[in-house]
Amino acid sequence: MLNSIGTTLFAAGLALSTPALAAGLKVAVVAPADGPFVALGKQITDGAAFQAGDRGSEIIPIAESCDPAGGEALTKALLASGAEAAIGFLCTESLEAALPALAEAGIPAITLSVRSDILMEDALKKKWPLYRLAPSGKAEAAAITDAIVTHWRDKPLALIDDGTIHSRELVESVRTALAEIGITPVFTDTYRPSQEQQVRLVRRLAKSGATHVFTGGDRNDTAVIARDAKSENIPITLLGGDTLNAADLDVPLENGVLAVTIPDPARSSEAAPVVTAMRAAGIEPDGYVLPAFAALSLLEQAKDQAEKDEKDILDALLKGRYGTVLGPVGFNSAHERAESPYRLMQWQDGRFVPTADAGKAQ
Repeated sequence: MLNSIGTTLFAAGLALSTPALAAGLKVAVVAPADGPFVALGKQITDGAAFQAGDRGSEIIPIAESCDPAGGEALTKALLASGAEAAIGFLCTESLEAALPALAEAGIPAITLSVRSDILMEDALKKKWPLYRLAPSGKAEAAAITDAIVTHWRDKPLALIDDGTIHSRELVESVRTALAEIGITPVFTDTYRPSQEQQVRLVRRLAKSGATHVFTGGDRNDTAVIARDAKSENIPITLLGGDTLNAADLDVPLENGVLAVTIPDPARSSEAAPVVTAMRAAGIEPDGYVLPAFAALSLLEQAKDQAEKDEKDILDALLKGRYGTVLGPVGFNSAHERAESPYRLMQWQDGRFVPTADAGKAQ
């Protein structure tokens, strides 16, 4: 296993002093074992199992049905497992069912997937021990707003959505945040999604004078808008959200389209030794594999810190930053990642690449 490599890698450059390593811990891995999400469940289990070996940690697979009716069985299995912590939780229903009992038992839960702000607000109010590696629902809008303010503050800006709930709410959150600092778009619109062409929209954007456009739409609609702007010789720079980080459908995405999204951790320097070792073992580090690996690693480090401080893991999770394959991870008082995982990226030759000042260049 890779833990000796991982320990050296994660410690480098961190402010946290590393105590003598404690014994491994017992972690429940809550993930689908069958049904439509079984492939995602296997990614979580594979990632956690790959990290567990050398420290003597033990993972206990707990089947997640993502059905409210299965909540009681899930909770009983978690409590019977003897786990010191739990990771996984693809579905809100699983967390809602299990968190009250986990709180009573003092067992922290780290979700890799659930982004519900309402659930986290409830967890904080009721003192449920929920932490998440997945970003909050508000984090995306905040990161998009920051990108616009940093790079496009003086550009003629348009905000467009596709009429869906997610798109409308995202664009409205960005618009409100921009208004609070005195930035007003020159054009706003709701377009009809899933159309073969968006020439009329592109022409309306040109008529408005907008040269920089944030769209809350999906990848295919954004690709159509970019294609039609290019064919009409209308120079606009398009920025989208995390939904752009998906596969091409009918129309390929044009080079130069920007997205505020989460970089693929498998391409990062922090993860390189882990990725190499995983592939040598026949595990492709897709999807939730590396986040699950990271979750178990930071729990192991939190246990080390807890034993050093003579406190429990719940306290140690809030103590500071722990090195992981996702980069340094710390939790703030709201049990969210202290540093946003979102980055401004640019589509180039078949993938999104980091572009620290992409907005300035366009």
